[in-house]
Amino acid sequence: MRNNEIPEGILPSHKALFYGGGWHAPLENTFLETINPAYNEVITTAPEARRGDVDAAVQAAHKAFPAWAATPPRERARFLRRAAEVLRAHSRELALLDALNNGNPISALAADADFAADSLDYFAGLASEIKGETIPMGNGNLNYTIREPLGVVARIVAYNHPLMFAAARIAAPLAAGNTVVIKAPDQAPLSILRLAELIGDIFPPGVINLLTGTRECGDALCRHPLVRKVTLIGGVPTGMAVMATAASDLKPVLLELGGKNALIAYPDARIDKLVNGIINGMNFTWSGQSCGSTSRVFLHESIHDEVLERVVELLPQRHRPGIPTDPDTTMGALVSAAQLAKVEHYVASAIAKGARLVTGGKRPTQPPLDKGFFYEPTVFADVRPDMKLANEEVFGPVMAVFRWSDEDELFSVVNRVKYGLTGSIWTSDLTTAHRAASRIETGYVWINNSSQHFLGAPFGGVKHSGIGREECFAELLEFTYIKNVNVKLD
Repeated sequence: MRNNEIPEGILPSHKALFYGGGWHAPLENTFLETINPAYNEVITTAPEARRGDVDAAVQAAHKAFPAWAATPPRERARFLRRAAEVLRAHSRELALLDALNNGNPISALAADADFAADSLDYFAGLASEIKGETIPMGNGNLNYTIREPLGVVARIVAYNHPLMFAAARIAAPLAAGNTVVIKAPDQAPLSILRLAELIGDIFPPGVINLLTGTRECGDALCRHPLVRKVTLIGGVPTGMAVMATAASDLKPVLLELGGKNALIAYPDARIDKLVNGIINGMNFTWSGQSCGSTSRVFLHESIHDEVLERVVELLPQRHRPGIPTDPDTTMGALVSAAQLAKVEHYVASAIAKGARLVTGGKRPTQPPLDKGFFYEPTVFADVRPDMKLANEEVFGPVMAVFRWSDEDELFSVVNRVKYGLTGSIWTSDLTTAHRAASRIETGYVWINNSSQHFLGAPFGGVKHSGIGREECFAELLEFTYIKNVNVKLD
């Protein structure tokens, strides 16, 4: 869909920042162009929040915090459920807006608003479960704990699912009694502005606040003395910067970062299901722009050639780049020219180091894809553990395939990377499955499955893949602190 074909009412009507229950022009009157990556065309502009704007938004959230924290949990839950209803009613238009702005296919994005709504409902149901404990003391003492909300929480979200991340990630802190400031991704801010239009007035003024901006906006949130916790969905360098900045004020952080995730196939894996799992796990639908993508595939030597051949045969039938707003598209565009250049760099490096390009490895040249940030689904074989492609996250549609025979050597290679987000194990033997799950150094493991999330199951990584867990009860507790109370009984 070209910009002149966008239906009326899809783009947000406000070009302003939302905080304190109202819309505010950026104090320095600064705006940023935002791109349709399918055509490399400017869609519109979005306001750029700078330090003064961040301060105003945080002050509004801080002002709203006492009343929101004092709101009974079940009442807070009702606000969340109303927001969920609105998201479901507008899921189609929100999917179209993200498809226009971040390049992912509308057919896949259609589920994002529903997942966010489910998250709001899930945490609404947990709002009254934030409980303390009684601790036996004897000698006339009553000792108990209370979980209290932190205050203002800053949540910085990623461009691959802007609407879903923003709407879903307000749920836990709000249910726990905090107020929230969301920073939209600078590459794809439009659905966040539309989210503010849809649910901003559901909550009391200042409870949710949504900003668009660049690195200065995120840095200001990390540094603001009234922000009590900073969370990020993003890359490792950004996570390190957020953690270092937050440390200057001893702010806790919750980080969901990158991954160089392994899919491991044993000789007894069911081949048909394995081939589907390999393709699904790479998240080619999102052009590989997913932190959980299983971009390293380890095939036992006894099945390596057959599985690789079948993946290469099936892949172009399942995924080929197309215009993101076309309902038939199964693979979209990369989000930006910078991301496209990054993918091209890793492909060139792999070829130069001797990896064997099996399929893909170039941009589509035929109209209408020739102007956008599209890249073919790409598979390399004969990848060595010392290559950049084997160790660094591409965040693009590039899969590295390895051949293995010795299990000890296999896990030495699998676990040598600095990441530890997800892993996928394929075997028909239950003992093998449990052994492999215990050996892989990740926070999330699929057995004979890949890519799927389950609301209520803790998602998060170890090592450079992050700190903390989300999409579960533990996420709710991330936004509380424990207060101990001792009562001396006469």
